[in-house]
Amino acid sequence: MGSWRRWPSGVLGLWRSSLEFRTIAITVILSGIAVTVIGASISISIGNNVYDQRRAQIESESQRATVLAQGIFDSATSTEDNNQVELDSLQNQAQSAILSSTSSPGGTSIAILRTPGQSTSQTIQNIASPDFPNSSISREMRSAVARDSDRLHFQPVSLTTSAGRAPGIAVGSTLQVPTAGQYELYLVYDLSDAQKTLDFMKQTLAIGSIALVLLIAVITYVVVRLVVAPIRQAAETSQLIAAGHLEERIPEAGRDVVATLGRSFNGMADVMQRQIEQLAHLSRMQQMFVSDVSHELRTPLTTIRLAGDVLYGNRGDFDPVSHRTAELLHTQIDRFEMLLADLLEISRFDAGAVELETEPVPFVSLVTDSLAEFEPLAAEAGSTITLNAQGGFFEAEADPRRLRRILRNLVGNAIEHGEGRPITVTIDSDADAVAIAVDDHGVGLRAEYAERVFDRFWRADPSRRRTIGGTGLGLSISREDAILHGGQLEVASELGVGTRFVLTLPRRRGVTITSSPIALAVPQPGVDTEGGPA
Repeated sequence: MGSWRRWPSGVLGLWRSSLEFRTIAITVILSGIAVTVIGASISISIGNNVYDQRRAQIESESQRATVLAQGIFDSATSTEDNNQVELDSLQNQAQSAILSSTSSPGGTSIAILRTPGQSTSQTIQNIASPDFPNSSISREMRSAVARDSDRLHFQPVSLTTSAGRAPGIAVGSTLQVPTAGQYELYLVYDLSDAQKTLDFMKQTLAIGSIALVLLIAVITYVVVRLVVAPIRQAAETSQLIAAGHLEERIPEAGRDVVATLGRSFNGMADVMQRQIEQLAHLSRMQQMFVSDVSHELRTPLTTIRLAGDVLYGNRGDFDPVSHRTAELLHTQIDRFEMLLADLLEISRFDAGAVELETEPVPFVSLVTDSLAEFEPLAAEAGSTITLNAQGGFFEAEADPRRLRRILRNLVGNAIEHGEGRPITVTIDSDADAVAIAVDDHGVGLRAEYAERVFDRFWRADPSRRRTIGGTGLGLSISREDAILHGGQLEVASELGVGTRFVLTLPRRRGVTITSSPIALAVPQPGVDTEGGPA
């Protein structure tokens, strides 16, 4: 029962995945409908034609039999004085003449019946063939025959034979017997021979239709195989190319449309391979350049740092202009060091040379320590930082150095763009993941900007001043750190309301997270996403 219940879904899956099955099924269904309609039309047409021919033949024979019988009665009574014995003899002669004049393959039954309601000096007995179906002659037909004696009357009947039920036609007419009045002549013709012909024709037509549909299915399968096989090969080749096997190609043979498609596909693959290899080479060169430049800048930057520290330490002895110059130099050297460190980290990410050093980390303690570093800067900007630790009191496997860097980037970004409004940091967890949300209530970002906040060196407003001195790589590095943990860093922003960053990390290394304990939705003023007061 289970397999029978599963087969519709299997057929549906095959319908969706197999072009061959779909094409053959549609062709068979449509051709089956067409063959059925045509076959039914032919069967009905042939059946009507056979019936009309048999009816015309029966009408002719019945008319001839009636004339013959009436002639026997008329010729005999014109020369002799008829008595009862003679009338009975004439009746038998008429019956024999009628039966000998009919040629129905299925056989003919005859009955001569006196029309009711007559008063004559003599009568003859009703006679009928032994197999005459008296019940088949309806009262309506007898009334019609007695009332309208100038023509033949027909009625389809069902006959009982040794082989079962068979169709037939009853024909009624009248005979005028002198001195005996009006009698009704009924001839019942067996049409089983015509029915057998029709049944054989229908059976032959049905077998031929099924054979035709199967032949169409086979032809369709062969044609579809010829067409679909190259397409399937092209699909498999494209999947291999997408998987990195850039040298894969479609075999080329012939000059038809499919061969032209293969050559075009191979030409496109050649161009793509060259471009991909060129781009990969340029990417490697770029990574090597950034890495080499970053390393080479270490030595002069160290020298500049030493000289700058000397100048910065003695800035009190300088005149106001030199004093300010020493402070600017010290600030920019700090920013240069940060930029250089970020560039080195980005180059390691691009080269795939980054490794995690995980350990059990108590998230609340780590977040609390990280927020303490930003309290003076937040106070200077006019913001307050609130920690909402709803969960996360359990340890999780993470790299504490990278986690602190993510928090510094997120909190620093919130202070930078929070417009002096309160900042909320929320921690929550479930059985599989730990999440940290950083919310500011600044001006927010448009939707198209929110999609680009993780791009390298991207700024929503280049004219906006920087109070922290970021490098433009912090959020990009943070997202790389989150992905390195097997987690995710997402952002949601709304103009005039604020921005929310949600960091979600798995509790155990290697676990795939499917959802975050904290919803990615910007908290509205006065209410957070968990439903409590902000």
